Amino acid sequence: MHSAGYTYSNLSRLFMRLFVGIMFLQFGIRQILAFNAYAPTFPAVLGMSSTTTLIAMIVIEVVCSTFIMVGFLTRISVLPAIVSMVLAEHYLLTKVVSDPTMIDYMQPGYIPIFFIGVFFYLLLSGPGKISLDYLISLHLINNNKTNDDDDTLKEA
Repeated sequence: MHSAGYTYSNLSRLFMRLFVGIMFLQFGIRQILAFNAYAPTFPAVLGMSSTTTLIAMIVIEVVCSTFIMVGFLTRISVLPAIVSMVLAEHYLLTKVVSDPTMIDYMQPGYIPIFFIGVFFYLLLSGPGKISLDYLISLHLINNNKTNDDDDTLKEA
């Protein structure tokens, strides 16, 4: 029999995945809708042009957030999201904030740090049992057991 804490742990990870996924996805959707306005002024990072950087960010925000929400390749999906938020935080601290020692709660520097924290939590905790990752692992385990049983029968 499962304890209530065990069930709530899976529900809380589902909530966390859905919450952070929706929050991250809305940035990608906004950038898609205003692509022409953002493209010329978007920060260029890692030697890419501003348009290429914007496209990369949109792909990361849309694809990774969707994968995180449904719990598919969750631990892999948070890695590009973490990298993108580290780059965003670096940009905010070096380019936008004139005096980094004077950051207050109204400045945008806390948004990437929020995402980094939640993504890091998901990286450590995993997606939980209410996820595609879990269903796929069950399927693979059951297929492996079936194949092992078939091999045993063939040998006997």
